[in-house]
Amino acid sequence: MTDALDLSTLNEDQRDALVRLIVTLADSKRLMGIRYSDWTLGAPSIETGVSMASMTQDEWGHARLLYAMLKTLDIDPGPFEYERTGDKFASVSALDREPLDWAAVVALMVLADGALSTMLRSVAQGTLEQARRRVPKMLAEEQYHMSMGSAWYRRLADSGGESRRLLAVATEDILPGLLAWVGVDDAAARRMVAIGILDSAADRLALYRDEVREFVALVGVDIDAVLGTSEWDEVRGRAVGRPDEEACERARGDRNRALLVE
Repeated sequence: MTDALDLSTLNEDQRDALVRLIVTLADSKRLMGIRYSDWTLGAPSIETGVSMASMTQDEWGHARLLYAMLKTLDIDPGPFEYERTGDKFASVSALDREPLDWAAVVALMVLADGALSTMLRSVAQGTLEQARRRVPKMLAEEQYHMSMGSAWYRRLADSGGESRRLLAVATEDILPGLLAWVGVDDAAARRMVAIGILDSAADRLALYRDEVREFVALVGVDIDAVLGTSEWDEVRGRAVGRPDEEACERARGDRNRALLVE
């Protein structure tokens, strides 16, 4: 393993790029937890609902750990967690809207959660010491998420009819934004590659395509033919757009602020 990066040596552009990466990962984890939490009662079975509750807890825990990594850059994570408006959120575009059916939730489990794991795996193997320590446990917990998601994805795809159609629609809807995010190669991302925090864009994208190829093929999607969206927000490091305001309010904990204890 290469030597850990000395954060005191980063220039301003590199620091900004690292902040963007951390916040995008943390915001995505926070919003993923919101989307999962909405299906603790709407899941197809009691057992599945219990699993959704557990996955929600995992995602929120991961988000807190990721936001806390900002402290290593002498940045207070509080404003990032509790004070930003929706247009400042950097979560992946797949999480912008509430999934309206179970098929859309399953697509998030496999494709969006899978994209997050691809990026986290890259960071965990890089030069950022804080990620080396914290991310492997997150990835171990994510294995359960993928196990459940993959089982449901196959089940819905094999069922045919409306379930398969809805899964195909959800898959085709979120893939372009996820591919753009995993394979991001803008100036900030290249800075992260240059100092060893991330693998190359080509390597990340190839790995993600390989990981989801078998699944999306079940609904007739050729992953190699899908392009990442060209509508890119370099400031936030995600596809153009924003999550819905209700989700942002819940992510910030607006209604529970009086009960917040640090």
